[in-house]
Amino acid sequence: MILSKPAETILVVDDDAQIRKTLQNVLRSWGYQCIEAGTVAQAQEQFLEELPGVILLDIDLPDGSGLDLLPSIKERSPDTIVVMITGDVNVDNTIEALRGGAHDFIGKPISLQELKITIRNGIETRKLRKEVHEVRRARSRKFSFEQIIGESAGMKYAVEMARKVAESDVTAVLLQGETGTGKDLFARAIHYASNRADQPYLAINCAALPANLIESELFGYEKGAFTDAKKRKEGLFEQANGGTVFLDEIGEIDVTLQAKLLRVLEDSAFRRVGGLKDLPLDVRVIAASNRDLRHESAEGRFRLDLYYRLSVIQIDIPPLRDRGDDILLLAKHYVSQVNETWRKTRPLKELTPEAASLFLRHEWLGNVRELKNVIERASILEDGEYVTQKHLPFHSAGGASVSPTDGSRLFVLPPEGIPLHEVEMQLVLQALERTDGNLTRAAKLLDISRDQLRYRLKKRKKKNKKKASEGV
Repeated sequence: MILSKPAETILVVDDDAQIRKTLQNVLRSWGYQCIEAGTVAQAQEQFLEELPGVILLDIDLPDGSGLDLLPSIKERSPDTIVVMITGDVNVDNTIEALRGGAHDFIGKPISLQELKITIRNGIETRKLRKEVHEVRRARSRKFSFEQIIGESAGMKYAVEMARKVAESDVTAVLLQGETGTGKDLFARAIHYASNRADQPYLAINCAALPANLIESELFGYEKGAFTDAKKRKEGLFEQANGGTVFLDEIGEIDVTLQAKLLRVLEDSAFRRVGGLKDLPLDVRVIAASNRDLRHESAEGRFRLDLYYRLSVIQIDIPPLRDRGDDILLLAKHYVSQVNETWRKTRPLKELTPEAASLFLRHEWLGNVRELKNVIERASILEDGEYVTQKHLPFHSAGGASVSPTDGSRLFVLPPEGIPLHEVEMQLVLQALERTDGNLTRAAKLLDISRDQLRYRLKKRKKKNKKKASEGV
């Protein structure tokens, strides 16, 4: 048996009994349920008992004004559609009704066609508002702080700081951490836990766009600002006004644009490319970098004044290798996530003790992103119910090391063995050779930060110097 959806209930409030009767008959013929009231007191009682979805509310009632009833209705049930009805339509009443939350205003004598369209539009508006609210709630749940898995001291401290940022009015935040540590997740959690949650959250990866395009993407441009600017375009800041802008890999933007960004943060205003006037701006800027921006400033690659402006609140997200048992918590979380997403006929249960031991010993240069990929890979390859060491990309078996990316054999372990750091250094040298010595691009090939790469090179240089001094 298919149950039909209950008809919408409409409360008709008017001191004229004949109008109430006529409207009841018409509304019922349109498929609505109908209740009535002739006074403010009766309307208040019927509203609290029935909580109707739509109210047709007369302004002039024997014991008061419908305008006085409107605020209590909207306070008790903000989604209720209220249509004000009066025989004396004037500007003051209209403004007061709309400010109080009325959906629309209809004058007497009532046009039934106008009433039908107004009710239908009101119900559709409420439906859309509900859908938008549900989408926002779903996003808030998906990107809440509860989704950030971690019990280690460093992670708890980072989350605590991020929560305080979300509750504050601070407009500039800096997230620092290696690639794959979850900077985007932190940025979204801050946004959706803040009073800006109902406003836009827009993100841009500053390393993904050429330098000459980033400015127009951020600030927009006026028609005729350059050859292909055939019409005005809103930039990221303008589109996100009232909300949050996430600038990922901010260390990649050039110094000239850094100066413009500093001015935006200082003045809370921006100017489109080719524009002649500043436009007011209200956004929270969350910047992120896998580099140490203070060190970059000391080296002259990042403006020190911009660093200080961004780092009013600086949150350092620890690398996975420093988070201890968080590794196993995350592994368990992603096993559950993979089971739910892929709906395997034989879902994975957990890691075997041997696999768990390997997880804890692994360096996790790709951090949480790498761990997630390892779990997904195991889910595809495992035939049983457990994640075993057999299908872990960093597991050595039978004298071979297996590539984490495509399963092909990259290195064969010699019978006499080889120090791991030598294998790592070979990869570093290959990356530098492929990028003609460009440290930034080489680091990206290896999925590590530029500072991590420099550290390894410096370490190798010291070793070679030591060997030379010992005459080796």
